[in-house]
Amino acid sequence: MTLGLSAIIIVLVVINGWLFFSRRKINKDINEISDKLTEIIQQETAEKVLLQTDEHFIQLLLIQINRLLDYNQRVAADYAKTQDSLRKMISNMSHDLKTPLTVILGYVEKLKLDKKITEEEKEMTLLRLHERVLSLISLLNQFFDLVKIESDDYVIPLSKIPINEICRKTVLEFYDLLIAKGLRVDIDIPEQNFYILGNEEALTRVLNNLISNSIRYGSDGGIFGLSLLEKEGAVAVEIWDRGKGIEEVHQDRVFERLYTLDDARNPQFQGSGLGLSITKRLTEAMKGTIHLSSKPFEKTTFTCVFKQITY
Repeated sequence: MTLGLSAIIIVLVVINGWLFFSRRKINKDINEISDKLTEIIQQETAEKVLLQTDEHFIQLLLIQINRLLDYNQRVAADYAKTQDSLRKMISNMSHDLKTPLTVILGYVEKLKLDKKITEEEKEMTLLRLHERVLSLISLLNQFFDLVKIESDDYVIPLSKIPINEICRKTVLEFYDLLIAKGLRVDIDIPEQNFYILGNEEALTRVLNNLISNSIRYGSDGGIFGLSLLEKEGAVAVEIWDRGKGIEEVHQDRVFERLYTLDDARNPQFQGSGLGLSITKRLTEAMKGTIHLSSKPFEKTTFTCVFKQITY
């Protein structure tokens, strides 16, 4: 009896000792995790909490902590990118508003202060003033359209639409301008009707923006092209030219809000940097994708791909 009791006591002492040292090890591990988390938060680093431990529940805890740190770091990176984009957008928007407003003010001051202005000069100044005001209104409308399109509650009603007919109709509206620019027009739209789940107004605006962009920046290539292709359950619209194109360093950024190439600041082009951004948002709202490929003076192509409807 005494021997059995002694054995029980020894077992209890061993268990108690094991629990004591196990508890100390767990406390040490938790303190190390806490210290490392404090360091990561204070120094705002992208580190993870690394710790060698045999405790299964601490291993699971480390996995969840590192997942949370990874998520937090992605959120912080996205926030920093958004803030940077917002600063650039405000800077560019200020530039795009300040320039026409300064010109408008110049015309107004000329009309108000120049006592020797002739009727012919006054009429010409009023015409230019009117053009500048319309241009400014167009810029503001584009900006507010983009804000509306990017809002969470913006929804485009989608239905089955004939992409062939919309492409033909849109190109036809630009045909006189294309000819006036001296451009050769290469249109390839099959007779067979293709249908997509889209929105006619939105698709027309996408095509208008891309065709206008091609005319504005690609006219020096002497040709404008639009092709409609069937690709493995999808329909692709390619709008292309052989102009000076867009260098590779800029190609990933052309769809950013208010991003413009240097010569888009040239009054000859009057680029706002909003058209392609609106185009991308509208294309995505119709469950499509858009991408750019460009080799200067060989071929620059904007391609919009939509899922084809066959029923």
